[in-house]
Amino acid sequence: MGTPAASPAAQAAQARAALLLHGPVGPTLLKLAAPNIVVMLAQAAANFLESYYVGLIGVDALAGAALVFPVVMLMQMMSAGGIGGGISSAIARALGAGDHARAEALALHAVVIATVLGLVFTAAALLGGPWLYAAIGGQGGALSAALTYSNAIFAGAVLLWLLNAFASVLRGSGNMRLPALVLAGGVPVLVVVSPVLIFGAGPLPGLGIAGAGLALVLYYALGCVVLGRSLLRGHGGVHLRFRRPLQRALFADILGVGGIAIVNNFNSNLAVVAATTLVAPLGIPALAGFGLGIRLEYLQVPLVFGFGTGMVAMIGMNVGAGQLARARQIAWTGALMAAAATELVGLAAAVFPRAWLGLFTHDTAAIEAGAAYLRTVAPAYGLFGLGLALYFASQGARRMGWSTLAGFVRLAIIVVAGHVVVVRMGGGLAGLLAVLVVALAAFAAIACVPWIRRVHAPASPGAPAMPPVLSAGEAR
Repeated sequence: MGTPAASPAAQAAQARAALLLHGPVGPTLLKLAAPNIVVMLAQAAANFLESYYVGLIGVDALAGAALVFPVVMLMQMMSAGGIGGGISSAIARALGAGDHARAEALALHAVVIATVLGLVFTAAALLGGPWLYAAIGGQGGALSAALTYSNAIFAGAVLLWLLNAFASVLRGSGNMRLPALVLAGGVPVLVVVSPVLIFGAGPLPGLGIAGAGLALVLYYALGCVVLGRSLLRGHGGVHLRFRRPLQRALFADILGVGGIAIVNNFNSNLAVVAATTLVAPLGIPALAGFGLGIRLEYLQVPLVFGFGTGMVAMIGMNVGAGQLARARQIAWTGALMAAAATELVGLAAAVFPRAWLGLFTHDTAAIEAGAAYLRTVAPAYGLFGLGLALYFASQGARRMGWSTLAGFVRLAIIVVAGHVVVVRMGGGLAGLLAVLVVALAAFAAIACVPWIRRVHAPASPGAPAMPPVLSAGEAR
């Protein structure tokens, strides 16, 4: 008897793997990135509208959202780019090595990890939120708004973690289309639901800033239902099955990348928290304006994420298949694309800062602070995009040492130099902004180091050890 014909889902998965392993690098990467970039643009639009609605509530609400925003983005980055990157990398490497059973087993372990971390975030935010936002500099109406917004969002943290875990499983198999359709398709729902929950409609009372948080939770829930159903039925290329034994080696395979990536996520968000803490004593308008400016920087993360998810899948599969030179080519191609995209946004924001800031507030002092940030820091967004893209490349290669060092150095520059310039020298906001630019330049330079020389083969898939990406003494 002949070999049974593969199912349509299996055939599609094989075609995706062949494209990632043998297709032309630039066009293939753009093909993978395009759906994710559409998603990120849609989510950026939703983020913009939410900021607009919150701005209508008042400056206190804007300041409160600025306090919470770094923490929300930390969770988003950890679940999608951190642990999510570890999930995609592990599955891509398994599929690149031809081990489909391992890839499906990894999907179950991804769900377990996401559930546990989601519960941890809920408990930490609900119990530690009052201390955290006060420590950052929140007080009065801004602190009250921050706590209300935070509690609403983090009550549904598990849903966000599961949503990004499901999406990361699919992306690791090269399936970018389904997560993109679901995540982008939910944005119109969010755009409609958010103002209804914030301001009320008909018999529904307005919930204020809490409504903005609850709208996000609803968005996460709908996405979980659709992506989870697809994985359970095996329609996305990887079949999620719960009747599998849990294995320590598979947890290690995901966390060997994702756990270290989380350190990078903490560094990135602590850098923003540290900068926000230095701005807070300058007054509520300055904090609100800086928050709007830094929000645009945060929006570069999902833009780079659009390229980065494709890079993780492509590099992971090629590393798994032993095609290391191709993996390096993919890294540089994606990094330069991401740098060009983020630099374009940064230059536009620097030239027309009020076009962005005026959409959210008419407070003169807040606009002045935000414009100062955009004119000084936004032109360096290309450096941020370059370094962040190479961080995603390191996830795919399962070599995170240099990208972790880059994050630590950026954080150290902001904390140490920022304190000296702002507090001891009285440099104010202008001094802090100059420090932020220097920190971004250092971040990008260090992230480039491992990809300048020859790529080494990765450690065994289950090994938690993480030697450097490249041998420092080998040049070719």
